[in-house]
Amino acid sequence: MAANDLWRLSAAETARKIRDGDFTAEDAVASAIGRMNAVNPGLNAVVEDLSAEALERARDLDRARGNGAEPGPLHGVPVTIKVNVDQKGHATTNGIPALKDFIAPANAPVVDNLLKAGAVVIGRTNTPEFSFRADTDNPLYGRTRNPWGDHVSPGGSSGGAGAAVMAGIGALAHGNDIGGSLRFPAAANGAVTVKPGLGRVPAWNPGQKAERGMLAQSMSVQGLIARTAGDLALSMPSLIAPDPRDPFHVPLPFAGPPRPVPIKVAFTKQCFGFDLHPEVAAALDTAADALSDSGYIVEEIDPPLAREAGEDGYRALMGEVVALMKPDIDALGSDTIKAIFAEYFDQFPPYTGTELLQNMARRSHYARAWSLFLEDYPLVLTPFLPQPFFRPDRDTEGAEGVREALGAAIWSYSMNFLGLPAGNLPTRLATLPQGPQPINVQIIGMRWREDLIVQAMRSIETRIGGLYGALWDRMG
Repeated sequence: MAANDLWRLSAAETARKIRDGDFTAEDAVASAIGRMNAVNPGLNAVVEDLSAEALERARDLDRARGNGAEPGPLHGVPVTIKVNVDQKGHATTNGIPALKDFIAPANAPVVDNLLKAGAVVIGRTNTPEFSFRADTDNPLYGRTRNPWGDHVSPGGSSGGAGAAVMAGIGALAHGNDIGGSLRFPAAANGAVTVKPGLGRVPAWNPGQKAERGMLAQSMSVQGLIARTAGDLALSMPSLIAPDPRDPFHVPLPFAGPPRPVPIKVAFTKQCFGFDLHPEVAAALDTAADALSDSGYIVEEIDPPLAREAGEDGYRALMGEVVALMKPDIDALGSDTIKAIFAEYFDQFPPYTGTELLQNMARRSHYARAWSLFLEDYPLVLTPFLPQPFFRPDRDTEGAEGVREALGAAIWSYSMNFLGLPAGNLPTRLATLPQGPQPINVQIIGMRWREDLIVQAMRSIETRIGGLYGALWDRMG
């Protein structure tokens, strides 16, 4: 492979070939930077170019390796970091113009864990204002575009991350997820991700002025977007390494104890009153067939209380947003984001006072029901969105726009309220009148068993492959 094509390699291939001496960390990073320079001007996925310090770090890694240092599992792998997480010396803007000079004093744990594993950060990726949209645009950096074309949103809030990794800008992209912000961009761009469960990845921003609300703490998680499930298997053990700055991190190994086989998978096409598009149904059937071919027992059955958990969870979160975030939204937000939040509040009437506390308490009821269900069915295959991914700015189009972009995503935000891990991967490339676009499905897993989800996604991937090759052919 030519040196300028090394960006095409997976994270696992990159790390292995560097260890084997086929090329250096500097070679891999230089190729990823070349790809970024070639395609990012048309995507606006990376909004802070860190090429100079990335090449310097890659050379340092090569020197250390030459002096006998043991390479980490991600040695020389190019990655990106989302701009709402602290990276020392860089602005944690959260897509807000007023924070353009808010320089982080130290790295967040997720950044440190990636660096300790040997990764090299080549850039920082775009997010919507306050990282609270299923699309990615803001007054500070502008719009991120989906590499499949302008007919489909890049997703949000980790839209820059999803677009970057699928376009070949780094093999791994950091993102986070409070209601779907890892899974929306994965679905929009045809990438692969796992939203980790509560307490799985240590989280904290050293530059933050106050602790986040309790629901934000319990619903938001840090994670990675990749092109293959195999790269998640490689990277997630490093991502979940303990950090004492997160006192509620659960220090369990990535791989849990073996489960009795064959593993049972609950399969549902339930869309809670929204219409299931034929392309989404076909993507679900493809995933179910691939799991069956791999030896899983796939049974059609609806899990308990998903709609109730999703609706109560998001209304509770909106209650916390009104109490703790709304003053900042009013003071620092654009007219666009204020209008979107107003629609959120209309469609998910915020719980307040005693009602908010009661619904926060009811979370345990929902989580208990799911824990009991997952004892019998350790994995659950569901739709992610009932329809193909929406167009850019759909959530600015009033009630119907927000309903399509967020209201229909019950399978997404319900999992944040429950604190369960949920994977997302493409199983179909749809040919639609507006253009081609990926269709992703979701796989939910038992608490602290992201490894079971990744294993199932790898089984599907082995049988049907990924979509990045088709995308790169389209991009040229």
